[in-house]
Amino acid sequence: MVKIMEENFKDKTLESIAAEMCLAARTAPKTRGRDQLMAAIIKGDTINKISEKMREIGTEKDIPFFLRDAESIKKAGVVVLLGTKLESLNVPNCGFCGYKDCAEREKTTAACALAAGDLGIALGSALSVAMDHRVDNRLMFSIGKAAIELGIFDKDIEIVFGIPLSATGKNPFFDRK
Repeated sequence: MVKIMEENFKDKTLESIAAEMCLAARTAPKTRGRDQLMAAIIKGDTINKISEKMREIGTEKDIPFFLRDAESIKKAGVVVLLGTKLESLNVPNCGFCGYKDCAEREKTTAACALAAGDLGIALGSALSVAMDHRVDNRLMFSIGKAAIELGIFDKDIEIVFGIPLSATGKNPFFDRK
């Protein structure tokens, strides 16, 4: 009789699903075909460092959901990080950023709305993979903010979101106290 217990495959399976999520994000449509996406998978001590930074931000800025999220990501097997550059995509007659054109926007600190939109599409693609595998997950801005402050990505990556993954009897990222 051959028996493979869950503890022998759960971590590798979560890592494999996280990799599939990153690939789905990578292949998501991009404005003008310009790929400004960055993807990473973190685990172990790096999750703990991000959790500590989230706790620090939550305490300093009095933001309770950062503290809540900092605790819940400790239960993640892996976390997918997806971020983007916000360079102008030079789409004629866009103005979605609130400026007349990209040249005007580049004189400010405003984000290119289309680059941010591309990240949203990539996040949706990644989350659909997690859903298809029935893996517990949740999209978290707080993880991304901490990742930026810790310098996980290069400076030119200005927006990051995190997606913690877990495979337990109850999703630790919902119905939290």
